[in-house]
Amino acid sequence: MTGLIFYTPVYDPAGSGAIVDFRFEYLNPAAQRMMGMPEVPAVTHNEQWPHSKAHGTFDFHVAAYVTGEPREYNINYQADGYDNYYRLAARRSGDGLWVSFTDTADQPRSPVEMALREAQAAEKAARADAETQRQRLYQVLMNLPAQVATYHGAEHVYTLLNQRYQDYFPRHTLLGRSVREALPEAAHQGFFTRLDQVYASGEPAYGVELPVRLDFAGSGQAQLIYINAFYLPLRDAAGNVDGVLDFSYDVTEQVVARQQLQLLNQELETRVQARTQEAERARADAEEQRNRLERLFSQAPALINIFSGPDHVLTMVHPATEQLLPGRPLLGLPRRQALPELPEALHEPLDRVYRTGEALHEHERLTRLDRFGTGELQDLYLDLAYQPLFDAAGQIEGVMSFAVDVTERVQARLQNEALQAEVAAATQRQVQEREALLHILAYTPAAVALLRGPEHRFEYVNTAYQQLFPERRLTGRPVAEALPETEAAGFLAKLDHVFRSGDTFFGTELPMHLQPADGPARVVHYTFTYQAYREQDEIAGVSIFAFDVTEQVRARRQGEAERQQLQQLFMEAPAPIVILDGPELVFQLVNPAYQRVFPGRALLGKPVLEALPEIAEALIHQQLRRVYDTGDTLVAREMPLQLARHDDGPLEELYFTFTYQARRNADGVVDGVLVFAHEVTDQVQARRVVEEGGQQARALAEELAASNQQLVRTNADLDNFIYTASHDLKAPISNIEGLLNLLQEELPASVVAEQHVAASLARMLDAVERFKRTIDHLTDVSKLQKEHDSAATSVDLAAVVEDVRQDLLPLIHSTGAKLVVDVSAQPPVQFSQKNLRSVVYNLLSNALKYHSPDRPPHVDVRAHVRAGYTVLEVHDNGLGIEPVYWPRLFTMFQRFHTHVEGSGIGLYMVKRMVDNAGGRIEVHSQPGAGTTFFVHLPKATGPAA
Repeated sequence: MTGLIFYTPVYDPAGSGAIVDFRFEYLNPAAQRMMGMPEVPAVTHNEQWPHSKAHGTFDFHVAAYVTGEPREYNINYQADGYDNYYRLAARRSGDGLWVSFTDTADQPRSPVEMALREAQAAEKAARADAETQRQRLYQVLMNLPAQVATYHGAEHVYTLLNQRYQDYFPRHTLLGRSVREALPEAAHQGFFTRLDQVYASGEPAYGVELPVRLDFAGSGQAQLIYINAFYLPLRDAAGNVDGVLDFSYDVTEQVVARQQLQLLNQELETRVQARTQEAERARADAEEQRNRLERLFSQAPALINIFSGPDHVLTMVHPATEQLLPGRPLLGLPRRQALPELPEALHEPLDRVYRTGEALHEHERLTRLDRFGTGELQDLYLDLAYQPLFDAAGQIEGVMSFAVDVTERVQARLQNEALQAEVAAATQRQVQEREALLHILAYTPAAVALLRGPEHRFEYVNTAYQQLFPERRLTGRPVAEALPETEAAGFLAKLDHVFRSGDTFFGTELPMHLQPADGPARVVHYTFTYQAYREQDEIAGVSIFAFDVTEQVRARRQGEAERQQLQQLFMEAPAPIVILDGPELVFQLVNPAYQRVFPGRALLGKPVLEALPEIAEALIHQQLRRVYDTGDTLVAREMPLQLARHDDGPLEELYFTFTYQARRNADGVVDGVLVFAHEVTDQVQARRVVEEGGQQARALAEELAASNQQLVRTNADLDNFIYTASHDLKAPISNIEGLLNLLQEELPASVVAEQHVAASLARMLDAVERFKRTIDHLTDVSKLQKEHDSAATSVDLAAVVEDVRQDLLPLIHSTGAKLVVDVSAQPPVQFSQKNLRSVVYNLLSNALKYHSPDRPPHVDVRAHVRAGYTVLEVHDNGLGIEPVYWPRLFTMFQRFHTHVEGSGIGLYMVKRMVDNAGGRIEVHSQPGAGTTFFVHLPKATGPAA
């Protein structure tokens, strides 16, 4: 009746020398009968009795083999299909172990034993039922993908923790120790305080993305992680708090996420006493534990559902799932029937987990549910975990679904990503706009710099600004360091004020003393603006736009001196000269020769009608008004005027020949009238006497001839004066302007800055500029008159066009123009070669200067033959001319575009030269598209010279 077994040990394959199992070598017949196994079984000890380690029988075998001492062991073995009392005896024999055992089932049992076994069977059934429920819920909690621990009492002693929690502290001993003892480094992180509050108040606490810095690995180095944590009070059967459940999950890799996980775990291990009368209490305890786990289950911040069988029948439905789908029957229905709106692709993961036994995780899975039975699907985003559930035999019996609603997190992330995309696009646009702006600033003629911060550090300077200080390194340096002279000049203080206040500063022709590294000090003048720029509504720096106006200042000063000299020359001129200013025609300048025409009359500073009221109805006043209003030059010969030579004197009939010429300002606008006059009263009267006939007339004729000769000489004197004024006075005027500039440089800065001094200097320089323009106008008119009879020769048109093209190459390159010439096959023209060159030069230079800023200039020069003429055509794609200006296009001093320098006599001279040569000129123009000039040049009778 005694079974015998002979074992040999199985050692750890890793080489540790530990015995991990025993191999069956022999069973005697009694053992074969009692165990239902062959003489030499193919399984090992632990494979036959998987629970032998838990019941201590395996350790009994190991101890007997290792010590070599005989051992005995009595056990009521109720596992692995066995349910009897066994008496074991073991002794080592060489490399093997003999074990004898007896089974009380082979012996007759007494009535007491039978009653005890019946009581044990009842208790066992109760325990099995409780254990089945406990194991099922325990398996749910232990398999949750989160960290779970329970603490008992006010000291928070670890009573249960799952493997994931223990994995965080591989070198720490936690079970049975208080949390303060096990993890002292957590004291200053608020962890213990939260546990104390939950235990004392009975209210749960939640922590989202809590930073935790602990020595998880036991290496002495703290590691920072982030967790979402839930602390729930645990209550006993009486409802009193007796512990805390710690449910947390690691969100280090997605700090901004709102994943909520809670692993439920409860110590369900109880020891049931061996007495029959305790069976009912065991069932009550099991029920209480089941209810407690169900309460924890219902409080979990996730959707936890259990599906059984291959059809995934819902056998446990979380309350949150019922709230998500109100009014829908779920419990006891297969998943496909309970959730028919889900596509097959969302059922397949459960099939796979059930089929393979492998857990599956899905992140932010889009799930569309008809939540309220209206037929309208709503989008939900879920973090899902599907965990296989196994029965006692290790066979898959179902799947646990663990889902966390992350819809708000996903929608927030999508909105954030969209916002980030918009911000990135806006940033890209700002970068592109900044690059475009810097590209434009790099080539603008103005000097531009960007200063950053209160120290005004140069962040950007364009080429024009750098050329102002060619020997200085500016970028990256503060202004005070790169340009120390700015502090003495007061510029640094102005920059500080602009940066602090945000007010824009405008400076006009302000002087600054520069000290080059390898040269003498010099004074330069700048017109500039300091303007604050902002970033995120805060002043970040100051932008500088500056123009070096040193040359203009010097030129204006020199012009003022020349104006004074010119005025002196006007005052000394033998012919009467006046300058009338403004629409009231105020006498601005009256030379003595003119004043002698009206001795005793006060003229200077008075309007012409106030000084000479008697001409109000005379033709002369109308002519003055016409010249001022139209800008056209007018010559009035032998004009009769009723004038008094003295104040309060009688009116006399006097005769004058007047030349009226419009004066223009820098913008080409008429701002006055120049009057050159000489009295011809004697000549007129002499001619009248001659007309009376007779000898007296002949005598008077001789006298008249003499007067005419005198008039010719006077006209010659006037021409000489014009020539002198327009040629010999240019150098003195330049000297006067230079003296003004020198005066402005030599005056102390404080004196120059005074309002009346600065205004006086500005007026003097402006007057010089106006006199210089007047001289230029006189020069052009004088040249035109003298070249009236220029000799015409046979001229090669192509050679003249090529010569002009060579002269204009710098302008062609600077404007980026394309010039196309096709005139080589045309016959010679009959023209003055110098005048023809002037005609071609004026037309081509105008086509380049008045180009459109919206496109590169394109100029075509062609020629064709008409009856008696060679027609030169000049086409451009420039600004064009408004039709309203066409009647005045070829008149003197007409300018229709003021952004380019010019005198307004170019086209007048072109027309005069063409007309004088027997040709004609026509123009076709379209505003915004371009202009074409057609010049009819007389054909030559012979070959080109």
